[in-house]
Amino acid sequence: MTAVETFRALHRSGCFVMPNPWDVGSAVLLHRAGFPAIASSSAALAFTRAMPDTVWGVPVDAVLAHLAELVRATPLPVNADFQSGFAPELEQMASNIARCVHTGVAGLSIEDATGDAVAPLYGRDHAIARVRSARRAIAGTGIPVVLTARCEAFLVNDPDAERTVLDRLTAFAAAGADCVFAPGIRDLAFVDTLVKAVAPTPVNVLISTPIPGFTVDALRTLGVRRISLGSALARVAWGAVLRSVREIAEHGTFETLAGAASFAELDTAFTAPRS
Repeated sequence: MTAVETFRALHRSGCFVMPNPWDVGSAVLLHRAGFPAIASSSAALAFTRAMPDTVWGVPVDAVLAHLAELVRATPLPVNADFQSGFAPELEQMASNIARCVHTGVAGLSIEDATGDAVAPLYGRDHAIARVRSARRAIAGTGIPVVLTARCEAFLVNDPDAERTVLDRLTAFAAAGADCVFAPGIRDLAFVDTLVKAVAPTPVNVLISTPIPGFTVDALRTLGVRRISLGSALARVAWGAVLRSVREIAEHGTFETLAGAASFAELDTAFTAPRS
């Protein structure tokens, strides 16, 4: 099976965890840990370039190069965090999506965030049109990658986020999305409502911080098909670095270095067979 076929099969039944690497080394570690698919993270990539997590902060060419690097790193399906397509206009967005597909990714996500503080979400009709345009762009490549449509209402503090998410994700599914996603959900009852509202379209749930009751088993029971981690693993790594840097700079001690992975552990991880 090709990576695309494998990725599509994962969305048909069960529930799988799709963690997010930020470079080749982390991608290889996640592969060898046994995960069935991986995904890029726009935030995790931005942090490697000393940039904040903003919409289109990293230029599209750099994002495409990063995606191609992740695809080459392992045989796992790679899902691209393609933000809002790196263009407000449908034609340019569609062109960017075609370029993304040709990096070898097995799927990609498109969100409705604008990056504008005054109007943080695209209007409803335009957001739906963007999903339709993304669907057509993918079809034009002849490569049936999985299209995930995201609603960012929780992340932009929409005052009626639940209503907006239910309305938009239902519309995105009808517009051709293969999977739907609303980062920022923290209520299992709403997860249940969402899964039922968009059925049979698969739902992705983001776990970027511990949330009471949110476990793989609990989400599987509710019918969630996919669980992603976003920038969480990258932030765990950065958190360890920041703690050590602060200890050394502020106290002149080195106790936090005791938590470092050993050379033997890492050498073994990176010399093991990748198949």
